[in-house]
Amino acid sequence: MKNLITRTITGAFFVTFVIGSIIWNKWIFAALFLIFSMLGLWEFFKIFGKNIQSGIHKYFGLLAGAFLFSSITLCAFGVWDIKFLLVNIPLLIIVFIIELFSTNKHPFINISLVITGIFYIVLPFSLLIFFFNPGFVTGVEESTFLLGFFILIWSNDTFAYLCGSILGKHKLFERISPKKTWEGSIGGAVLTVFVGFILSKYFVNINVIDWIIISIIIVITATIGDLIESMLKRSLKIKDTGNILPGHGGVLDRFDAVFVSAPFVLLYLVLFI
Repeated sequence: MKNLITRTITGAFFVTFVIGSIIWNKWIFAALFLIFSMLGLWEFFKIFGKNIQSGIHKYFGLLAGAFLFSSITLCAFGVWDIKFLLVNIPLLIIVFIIELFSTNKHPFINISLVITGIFYIVLPFSLLIFFFNPGFVTGVEESTFLLGFFILIWSNDTFAYLCGSILGKHKLFERISPKKTWEGSIGGAVLTVFVGFILSKYFVNINVIDWIIISIIIVITATIGDLIESMLKRSLKIKDTGNILPGHGGVLDRFDAVFVSAPFVLLYLVLFI
């Protein structure tokens, strides 16, 4: 009971911060998710550093991740020319150069962890910035896409959990996530699509068919994201990636669905809306 109360209070504050930043100002949202990116990347380096005794260059990884997020944000908001994104390529290559002068026994494990962490965590977070203007139209800003995205992510997570708790019998992917069930996933999917239909009545700049398709994309990719995170934790024999969010674990635990969903939803928005 105590854990449920803690989880509920933390969840309420978390949702308030995210939605508030979206509505308030795009720069506030970007700043918040830059912080989440750095916290998530630190968690990633920390759990791998503990479990495989790797000498990961954490601070350079954080620097490279922060620059990637910042450069994408500034380009998305029209402050920088898109050509500045090219700076990220030599910045990542420096990771290889650093290992030349290190005495680590497993240099390519360290290189792989730095690049994987940036690709898995920072890149999807930075892509969320484009949700303010997926059409890349100068002077246009719209929070609808981003609000709808997070509402659908949270709906799928909540409804899948509730349906699984009440009806769950048949395991979805027992080897990776023993608690996930087909009943929970299907129930969450149906109700999330219904939420997408409701959103189409209020966020009318996207039609009902597109909202339903986006809902389906999120249901599929969010479930995959959850399974990938479970695979990561299972391979390292840990329960949570961190404890920064009481009752919810770490940043990676909280945003596992976003990491996989964001690129696919943005691709749909750019290509079809």
